[in-house]
Amino acid sequence: MSKLVSRLKFVKIKDVLAVIPFVFAVLPAIILRIVRQNIWLICEEENEARDNGYWFYKYVRENYPRIDAVYAINKKSPDYQKVLGLGKVIQYGSFLHWVYYLTASKNISSQKGGKPNAALCYFLEICGIIKNTRVFLQHGIILNSPKFLHYEVTKFALFVCGAKPEYEYVSKNFHYPEGIVKLLGLCRFDNLYISNSYKQNQILIMPTWRGWIARETGLLNKSGKNISFQETEYFTAWNGLLQNNDFLTLLEKYDLYAKFYPHRNMQKYIHEFNSINNRIIIADWQQYDVQELLKESAFLITDYSSISFDFAYMKKPLLYYQFDQQEFREKQYEEGYFSYENNGFGEVALTALDLVEKLSEYAQSGFSSKDVYLKRIEDFYTFNDNNNCERNFRAILDL
Repeated sequence: MSKLVSRLKFVKIKDVLAVIPFVFAVLPAIILRIVRQNIWLICEEENEARDNGYWFYKYVRENYPRIDAVYAINKKSPDYQKVLGLGKVIQYGSFLHWVYYLTASKNISSQKGGKPNAALCYFLEICGIIKNTRVFLQHGIILNSPKFLHYEVTKFALFVCGAKPEYEYVSKNFHYPEGIVKLLGLCRFDNLYISNSYKQNQILIMPTWRGWIARETGLLNKSGKNISFQETEYFTAWNGLLQNNDFLTLLEKYDLYAKFYPHRNMQKYIHEFNSINNRIIIADWQQYDVQELLKESAFLITDYSSISFDFAYMKKPLLYYQFDQQEFREKQYEEGYFSYENNGFGEVALTALDLVEKLSEYAQSGFSSKDVYLKRIEDFYTFNDNNNCERNFRAILDL
């Protein structure tokens, strides 16, 4: 409870005002549950239908249409049309969302915060005021030990894992009662499994987010002085790579093209990045789908992103560019069971020069995967098929 109180400082006015639609939604929810006793409410981030939630919803609607499944999304989202023709769709965060949230027998999301109001719902759930069956489909393979996903602050009824080492780590360290954490595979992997075609000259550059930068609470230099986003090491390194002469020369030499797609939480800064070469595209999340980028690319450059696990699932080569290892570990995630050097699916580069040299080696080989990393991929994944959605469906059905 003390941890809960400490988080109250992050509560916003909109979170307090959310009490009003919650109160008014209680009675309609009671009535709706009499008529529809087994609603499955599914969602992701407010503006997205491209992660495990979407692929699960699509699978259920196409294979088990008798399941009363509803999808919540912002109707202004570029992904809205993707779910509109599949079944019942409601406005994310609306009064109707509250009604369905209180009615649903299963609340299913790829995000911990997939609710009409994350702060209020979190408070009501952890305090035991609302007792519902919540399923965490996962957003990506967990590498570290984020405390916001521990049982005492989630109370999930089902926690899905995508790989055996992850499953063992979460089961041992996240304090969930036996049987809640299950190794089922991520739903979005089904769409990756059926992909065999890609552009042999396309590189995808996809760095993960930096919490202290995204929240703008840590824009300080080593002396404690306030700095702009353009002065952060994150921007300097990634924008520097996009304008690195050796990197651009490599693209020209091997007739390669690159797409730079920062993490969704960093996309608000995308206009700050500059490409001085028409072989590099700065990819806006509203115009590019992550899965399609992964499927069509021959090679991936990332840093600490779990998106590397999606790429590895397709057994394609990658590199990790980790110029800020110490700061990332101190400010974002401590290292968990996964070591990039010992368990990763590609080499680790600490400088742009090192990155370009390693990338050149892969380009010379036509981006062929190295045996050592293929063996690591084989050992990491229990499943390498297109039955992930079905396993998730059966597990949820059994709740």
